[in-house]
Amino acid sequence: MKGIMVQGTASNVGKSLLATALCRLYVNKGYAVAPFKAQNMSSFTIPLGEDIEMSIAQFQQAQAAKIEPSVYMNPIVLKPYPQQETEVLFLGKAQGKLQGSTFKSVYYDRAKQAVQTGLSELEKKYDLLVIEGAGSPVEMNLKERDLANMAIAELADVPVILVADIDRGGAFASIVGTLELLAPEERKRVKGLIINKFHGDMTTFSSGREWIERHTGLPVLGVIPGLMHHIKEEDELDANGEQKSGMPAEEDYEELAAQVEKYIDWQKLLAISLGEYHAY
Repeated sequence: MKGIMVQGTASNVGKSLLATALCRLYVNKGYAVAPFKAQNMSSFTIPLGEDIEMSIAQFQQAQAAKIEPSVYMNPIVLKPYPQQETEVLFLGKAQGKLQGSTFKSVYYDRAKQAVQTGLSELEKKYDLLVIEGAGSPVEMNLKERDLANMAIAELADVPVILVADIDRGGAFASIVGTLELLAPEERKRVKGLIINKFHGDMTTFSSGREWIERHTGLPVLGVIPGLMHHIKEEDELDANGEQKSGMPAEEDYEELAAQVEKYIDWQKLLAISLGEYHAY
């Protein structure tokens, strides 16, 4: 399968926004691209039809890719409820609630099948996928039942780009620590790094960039500043999962993609995701 997976050193490092920008960039370059997030823990969904719903994040990414949103792009949605209960949706349809501790024993095999179905259906229609991870790929107590990060990269057989948020501090340690905790075969999948939410003069980070590349052996594909944008984050939604100020417009996706393109090495990213012959 062709594509790329955006993973992060932690939650809220900007994976969703970057994946949205990449969807628009790829389609603007002439590629038929689709978003994919295997498992999304979110209370905010959007209806696609009667009793069918998907995460609003992947809905927006489909809009960015200029394609019809589909539950195949988000095969598992987990809606948290009080008392540690979670409502499970497979391919857009509610499956009931369960306790978190029973997920693997009760739903894991069916969940994995839903992920495989989603990937297979999308592969038939699109040139490549922009796959988004969730949280961190090295939550060691969760790796055995991983359906969000490296297990998905392996299932789709795609390279991984690791994103770190430098605004919160600790980016160097989070990058090196994440790579150190990956299994050797997982580490081989990581082909590049992106530093996100940088503030200040970019030229002052040249030594930091060199240090990261020297210590990891991986290219820094971009240093992206804290961007002004109109793509709403999930915590900006109201209780019904609707955008308070409406869904993003076409120009919002174009503006986001143009901003991101200025700060990434597009040729290297294209070579990583589609092969060297696509890069020039």
